[in-house]
Amino acid sequence: MRALWAGQLPLGRAFWEYALIYGTLASLLATGSALALFGAGVPAAAALAVHFLALPYLLVAVVGVYRSAARYTGPPIWARLAEVAVVLWAGIMVVV
Repeated sequence: MRALWAGQLPLGRAFWEYALIYGTLASLLATGSALALFGAGVPAAAALAVHFLALPYLLVAVVGVYRSAARYTGPPIWARLAEVAVVLWAGIMVVV
């Protein structure tokens, strides 16, 4: 997590592994748990809080991808595309 936050991971690994794979799994787990709680009659505020438990990880993933993109030595287009994609992805994950 420290290496991700600091942007010390290769851009591809930060984007694909830590953001898209782990972040999507964390978001789906949080959403599934929130839906289960809501269905079990837990107050909506508590279920909503569980839904947003993945937000800190999403923030770390977005910042990590941005920082890894800043250090990327390949074609600049890939760094810019990763930055745009990770923000769009994080926005979708907040809703999912």
